[in-house]
Amino acid sequence: MIIDIHGHYTTAPAPHQAFRDAQLARLVKPSLPVPQPERISEDALRESVEHNQLKILRERGGDLMLFSPKASGMEHHVTDPATARDWARVSNDLVHRVTELYPEHFAPVCQLPQTPEGGVADAVAELRRCVGELGFVGCNLNPDPSGGHWTAPLLTDASWFPLYEALCELDVPAMVHVSSACNPAFHTLGAHYLNADTTAFMQLLQGGSALFARFPDLRFVIPHGGGAVPYHWGRYRGLAVRMGLADPAELLGNVVFDTCVYHQAGVDLLTRVIGTEHVLFASEMLGAVRGVDPETGVAWDDTKTYVDAVGLTQDQLHRVYEANARRVYPRLDARLRSQGR
Repeated sequence: MIIDIHGHYTTAPAPHQAFRDAQLARLVKPSLPVPQPERISEDALRESVEHNQLKILRERGGDLMLFSPKASGMEHHVTDPATARDWARVSNDLVHRVTELYPEHFAPVCQLPQTPEGGVADAVAELRRCVGELGFVGCNLNPDPSGGHWTAPLLTDASWFPLYEALCELDVPAMVHVSSACNPAFHTLGAHYLNADTTAFMQLLQGGSALFARFPDLRFVIPHGGGAVPYHWGRYRGLAVRMGLADPAELLGNVVFDTCVYHQAGVDLLTRVIGTEHVLFASEMLGAVRGVDPETGVAWDDTKTYVDAVGLTQDQLHRVYEANARRVYPRLDARLRSQGR
């Protein structure tokens, strides 16, 4: 089985964005009526994925995708907590409906209602609703709700602990994934995402030993190949020695990386440096980078082509494509077993 752990609902029907636009308009002009999401038909949901994510997943030989709301659309920089709660609920409910229409091809991952300087109580409540009531298998956790200004506490700060307790209790991992950048110095897709992946790992390097001693079952997925981490693995090892920290390899029991790296040399390096025990297949297709590489004729986000060409053994390929995902996402494994897979 080939499991793609990183997919977003970037093709949601237009009424979904219209609801968001109405939310934001009301924040500017509170006299406007409280917006209500328009009911989106099953036909519209089917059309939105059958010609997009589902079609491409099948064409490229994939079996199942973990599916979450559009990452750049989470917009955690919007400061109103009620707006964040409603937006997360509506977005997650829409993802849930898609996964119910195609249970063999999609499994749901939720957006959390985060805000700058906000606590985690709302995030915990939505996580419990999505996992406990709707069968979600994971969540996306934004380490920088400010959108590029980094006002949030470090991921190792105690203010996150109630959320970590819930993640461990529910036995679901968190993908560390930021949303839109508000800082013009950081392009959302070309800088902010990769900056965040790298920053999150460094935070965990600095305080992860204590964090994972307290929460031994806490699991983070760092997407986009880990940002700069695999390429600069020697730097992190050297910094660990210099700062008297544990070797970064010791984090890999709780931290894994995905294969959203859009060229062959990058995937080669990722699997060699991090090791196939800690790498999960993903494409983020129909996400940041679309189209075909003119030099190779391969779609940028056709990461299966790159993984297949690394030269891994069958056992290593099985880990990357399936076994690691089932280990890191136990509720996904249970979902698949209930389907006889």
